Amino acid sequence: MAGGDDLKLLGLWSSPFVLRLRAYEYIEEEALTNKGELLLKYNPVHKKVPVLIHNGKPICESRVILQYIDEAFAGTGPSLLPADPYERAIARFWAAYIDDTMLPVWNKSSTGKTEEEIAEGKKQSLATAEVLEGALRDCGKGKPFFGGDSAGYVDVELGGLLGWVRASDELHGVKPFDPERTPLLAAWSERFGALEAVEPVVPEVSRVVEFGKTMWKARLAAAAAAGASN
Repeated sequence: MAGGDDLKLLGLWSSPFVLRLRAYEYIEEEALTNKGELLLKYNPVHKKVPVLIHNGKPICESRVILQYIDEAFAGTGPSLLPADPYERAIARFWAAYIDDTMLPVWNKSSTGKTEEEIAEGKKQSLATAEVLEGALRDCGKGKPFFGGDSAGYVDVELGGLLGWVRASDELHGVKPFDPERTPLLAAWSERFGALEAVEPVVPEVSRVVEFGKTMWKARLAAAAAAGASN
């Protein structure tokens, strides 16, 4: 990136949206419920991380930030998005699929109110992984990443979930990237996770599991309190 640029990233270590962007000076908010002064200042609308601060100006939402980086620092490294307009559209489509379709389904497998809802969430989680398996086959065209020979926009979008993907079996009894069911994604996750820029920032499975169980207990307590008040 260009010398002299002041870049800061507001985030939380466990957030998959933040993990997509962990290449800058990093300022961690203590918790999602403890909104720091910088977060409230730079993202007053949603009050959520991540927020990228570039020369004092905030950019919010992980997908918007990634596209901003691609444009603001064009020519200083490989582009995340393809040059071809159609391929750019396809990359944006799959990035949106990850956030808008896959993530809500995965969350359902851990936040369902009944055993039936949880079971259905797990079933749909595996189905979305199979859809992504097909996307990797078609987009990568036999190459290592969604972006081809090097990691691109969709790789970074999905790669932010690696910590949670690796912890999913222990947390929810689901292995989204199963070598038998989705061999391309299983191999991709190993390649992407081993990248020099990625490996140091992917959280350890044990830490994610501990955090996930804490959040689950907090949800149960909140639900119990709400039930008692009603």
